[in-house]
Amino acid sequence: MRVAVLGATGKVGQLVVRQAAERGHEVIALVRRPEAYKPPEQGAVEVRRADVTKPEAFPDLSDADVVISALGISKGDEPGTLLAGAKLLAGLPTRTITLGALGSGASTGAGGGIYQTLMKLVIGKQLPEKADADRIALDAGVTVFHAPDLQVGGVSDTRHNVALTDYPKPFWPPRISRATAAALMLDEAEHPTQNAKILVPVGKA
Repeated sequence: MRVAVLGATGKVGQLVVRQAAERGHEVIALVRRPEAYKPPEQGAVEVRRADVTKPEAFPDLSDADVVISALGISKGDEPGTLLAGAKLLAGLPTRTITLGALGSGASTGAGGGIYQTLMKLVIGKQLPEKADADRIALDAGVTVFHAPDLQVGGVSDTRHNVALTDYPKPFWPPRISRATAAALMLDEAEHPTQNAKILVPVGKA
């Protein structure tokens, strides 16, 4: 399978690229500055220049079987990056999976009261844009992952995806490792969940 990864230089995106290559997939790493990107040594990784804020120059991805977006808001990014990414992904003919945040948009309150309070304190200013970006993606049929607090750690042996509608609201703030979130996005790419809209990645380290 050919997997295109948007946000390939980010903390989650790097893991998606590496894990996809380790699984034997052909990977297309989409990055703003190819000259500064160092792909993993293992596997077949092609690098293409891609900037969601410049859609007129975005590369053709018709040769990809699936696009996985781990696009986030980096330090120094202007507001609107997530919206630009969502609009671009919504226009692609390729099956797409994108990373969102539990506690934003449709999943507001799903992580429990304590978690929602922390979300407002930490990324409160980004919540409206995240919600709008999700809405654009969902309307286009994109599968959206609403990940809880992402931590350092390995891939969980108990990992699984849960539809947001079936996700039990926890008391304590939920968390998951970035490596597990990356693995679950790849699991979804390999074995799509029927009628998947919003999925919550779950797994203890």
